[in-house]
Amino acid sequence: MSIKIKKVLILGAGTMGQQIGLQCAVSGFDVTIYDINQDFIKKAEERLPRLAKNVANSGRFTLEAAEEGIKRIKFTTDPVEAGKDADIINESVPEDPKLKGRVFAQFNEICPEHTIFTTNTSSLVPSMFADATGRPEKVAALHFHDLQLTNVVDIMPHPKTSEETLEAVRQFTKDIDHYAIELKKEHHGYVFNNMLSTLFATALSLASKGVATYEDIDKAWMGVLKTPIGPFGMMDSVGLETVWKITDFWATTLNDKQGMKNAEFLKKFVDEGNLGIKTKKGFYEYPDAAYFKPEFMEGIK
Repeated sequence: MSIKIKKVLILGAGTMGQQIGLQCAVSGFDVTIYDINQDFIKKAEERLPRLAKNVANSGRFTLEAAEEGIKRIKFTTDPVEAGKDADIINESVPEDPKLKGRVFAQFNEICPEHTIFTTNTSSLVPSMFADATGRPEKVAALHFHDLQLTNVVDIMPHPKTSEETLEAVRQFTKDIDHYAIELKKEHHGYVFNNMLSTLFATALSLASKGVATYEDIDKAWMGVLKTPIGPFGMMDSVGLETVWKITDFWATTLNDKQGMKNAEFLKKFVDEGNLGIKTKKGFYEYPDAAYFKPEFMEGIK
């Protein structure tokens, strides 16, 4: 029996949760965005109209469609209200497999039997917490990128994911106008993120060792490849707290000493509350970051 998805539950009211919820709502789905923190919920509600306008300006959908979509989104801190009639969940909670397992286990007790659990994890694989959910056959990774840049999405099953679940997730990605890159086996970081994480690690190693400033590292990348942004500008976009958590998790897990130095380098920014674009300051200051200005690349042809 095929799974009909009508109601979407987003766990986590942060930047990615808002973007994913907005895309689903614009595509005609009823969306609930859940978070344990009422302040996060309040900020998300306030930010959503501005996000909708920005995404509409990028050409992803019209402003009219965005405004209609927002009407289909509700916010809550009540897990029972959030999960009681969800058809699919997508979570964007911190990169900790034990935490993800606990959150999904909680919603396993609340959600209907047919509900599919998907994770937006950037670097973990679903088998790390699938059994903890209580419904491993209905678990898969469904990883989104920045909605303002692309409609590419990653689908990654794990060995226990059922074909019925996989087919429902495939159809869901089509219904929200996304192009799915489907992995044939589990792999940390999917495809793009795996390449991107290597770039970030190398850039952070160069900076933490004092080989070059982060500005010059960005200039090297931008100058040779003719890109509008370098790795440190990209990290500001992703969010330095997210980059730090991923870097710290893998450095600790693999006992990677250079990774630990990279995490320590990032932690200084996190401790100061300079998390990137979302706090208007990270490696650069926003909205007028230095790399946007012509003089940043002066002399480079």
